[in-house]
Amino acid sequence: MAQKPAAGGVSELSGLTKSAILMISLGPEKSSKIFQNLKEEEIEALTLEIANTRNISQTVKDQVIDEFYQVCLAQQFISEGGIGYAKDLLEKALGSDKAVDIISKLTASLQVRPFEFVRKTEASVLLNFIQDEHPQTIALILSYLSASQAAGVISSLPPDKQVDVAKRIATMDRTSPDVIKEVERVLERKLVSLVNQDYTIAGGIDAVVEILNSVDRGTERHILETLETEQPELADEIRKKMFVFEDILTLDDKSIQRVLREVDNNDLAIALKGSNEEVQAAIFKNMSTRLAQMIKEDMDFMGPVRMKDVEEAQQKIVNIIRKLEDASEIIISRGGGDEVIV
Repeated sequence: MAQKPAAGGVSELSGLTKSAILMISLGPEKSSKIFQNLKEEEIEALTLEIANTRNISQTVKDQVIDEFYQVCLAQQFISEGGIGYAKDLLEKALGSDKAVDIISKLTASLQVRPFEFVRKTEASVLLNFIQDEHPQTIALILSYLSASQAAGVISSLPPDKQVDVAKRIATMDRTSPDVIKEVERVLERKLVSLVNQDYTIAGGIDAVVEILNSVDRGTERHILETLETEQPELADEIRKKMFVFEDILTLDDKSIQRVLREVDNNDLAIALKGSNEEVQAAIFKNMSTRLAQMIKEDMDFMGPVRMKDVEEAQQKIVNIIRKLEDASEIIISRGGGDEVIV
């Protein structure tokens, strides 16, 4: 049961406990109106907390009400002019430390990412709902999804739209909560789901890199090659953060040898079948003469190989490289100097 907190005030109480104290302080009539706007599970949790809350002093009740008022005031300021505007007004009214504390609590409570309902939807189903939307709308939605889910959607888009959407994700920065809310509302109407508003940053180079790292090789190549023609600087930024099969040339000999220990020889032969002589040379010099000769013979005997099979084999090897990188067993250098991606 909730007791009067120590001298530190209400700061040690959980949000649920403070909500229960607020409901008790407001009384049955006003509290009932608040309950009408809560979800069933929230009502259940809050009711149980109220039942278990006892011996709350008037001082604590006053502190909880005061904090609630300050948060409501901050929300009003944010809706009028944004977080920066709210912080300025609260600093004038309550002082810098108090303003920062309130804004921190409020923004923390808002960190429910948009399009949460979409994350449980199959990529193929989602594609049916958004493929005819404007590329900017598709880019916004994909920026908030997992990389694998976004990859499933972007891979199925027409080639010209793939590039357009990838470009928009890469150049996206902050998006107005009102815009997000409107897109969510439209999508909600289509999927009949519950949505939330968010103030977080979406998109950017890292977002499109993560998505491109998850799509099939053909989609990845098409998007990057088209971007190199249309926006070479953007394509260069994206490539600096990616790792494709040909980037094996950037690994040192020790790292290549570590990778080869994990690679299936058949996959390697197929992958090298579609690579240039420079890549082949880098691979062969890091294995025994006998094994290199065996791989070369396999490549000769297998004859023509479908591009799809080559790309799949190369992607398997790239995935192994990324796995070893994540485990810090190898390091991929980027951009020269001391800059590395670990």
